[in-house]
Parts: sequence; C-alpha cells; structure tokens
Amino acid sequence: MGLARRDKRKKGAPARLHIGCGQEAIPGWVNIDSRALPGVDRVLDVRWGLPFRGVAAIFAEHFLEHLPFEDGLAFLRECRRVLAPDGVLRLSTPNLDWVFATQYRVGRWGSEKERLEDCFAINRAFHGWGHQFLYNESMLAAALRDAGFAEVAHQRYGESEILVFRGLERHQIWEDTPELPHVLIVEASGIATGQVLPEEIRKGYLYREASLWMRFKLTAKRRLQLLGLI
Repeated sequence: MGLARRDKRKKGAPARLHIGCGQEAIPGWVNIDSRALPGVDRVLDVRWGLPFRGVAAIFAEHFLEHLPFEDGLAFLRECRRVLAPDGVLRLSTPNLDWVFATQYRVGRWGSEKERLEDCFAINRAFHGWGHQFLYNESMLAAALRDAGFAEVAHQRYGESEILVFRGLERHQIWEDTPELPHVLIVEASGIATGQVLPEEIRKGYLYREASLWMRFKLTAKRRLQLLGLI
C-alpha cells in the first residue's frame, strides 16, 4: 500500500475510484493499481481493503475475474462499505456464457484440429491473463446482492445514464450480440442485507484459505487504522 502521486481532485469532493487501472488512468478519478505505473495515484493491494469513505463512484474494468471467488466477494463488500449510500459501482467482467458458446463449440467441430484448438481456448479463458473466476449473469448479480447491493442494472459498453460512467471502457471489444455480450457490464447501487448465495451452493467450491486470509487482513488493517498507525 502507498501513495504513488498526489490525488488532484478538488479538496472535499467525493472520491471516484478507478480500481485496477493499469496504464489506463482516467482524469478526475483516483486511479488505483497494485503497481506504480504511469498515471497511478494510489498503489494499493485492494485485498487489504479500501482506505476511503463516502465514495461517489467506483469503476473496475476487467478486474473482478482476477480474484478468487471469496476474495472477489470480499472486494465487492468492501466497495459497498466505502461507497456513499447513493454511490454506484460499475464493473465489467468476461461473460461465462459467451466463453462457452464461442470458445468450446461442442457438437460443432469440423475437424480434430478444431477440437484441440477449443481445448486450449477454453482453458485459456479460465486460466489465462491471471483469471481466477469467471461469472455468468446470474452469479454476478447474486454476488453483488450478497455483498450488500440492492440494485443491479446491466449496461452496454460505454453507455450509462450516469454521466461520469459514460465512455469509460477501454478493454478490447470482441464480437458479440445484445443477447450474448462477451463481457458483463453492470452498475450496482443501493443497500440491502441478507445472504443471497446459499451455503449449499458455495460449499463445494469455496476458497476457504483465501476467505480466511482476506478476513484476517481486513481485520488487521482496520485495527491499525483505529490505532492511527496507518
């Protein structure tokens, strides 16, 4: 964790956080990454939490899939915690349904070579580029509601009714259709309570070690904050 360069937003203005910005910094936003890349405002490992309050907006493009499921859920909960009551989270992540439909064409192979190619393609989608967990539409919505968001609205690439979110996406565009987009883009807002993901569904998959480690880190960080040490 640390400060890469000074945040240039106006003093007292609600923060807008750009999580996992890489080298695609957005002017007027607090650009956050785990590496001190050009344009990064704050160098943070978000698995330790987000040191903000009353945040107006959070944008995370192609970031969530790089976290194991339990860490991803903890990250979404942390986003809900730091957002203002009327704050909004916009995120994008690969669409698992699109991955299966386009990268593993069961029953549509024209040759043995295509079967081999698709075997590599589907594994690359799951494990390439640091991917840890891919979501379908239902799982993403359930995870967001489980994290405490009341409303989940699906959006199109670069489009939003909220001005600050328009035209933000930078990631490569693949062929898709309105019925089957290659990426899921959602805006989550509001505050809700109650577990949405039943334990019997999760228990066969849970990254228990990741979950416990995340909780330990967040607890330790908050105690250090209370002591004024960070």
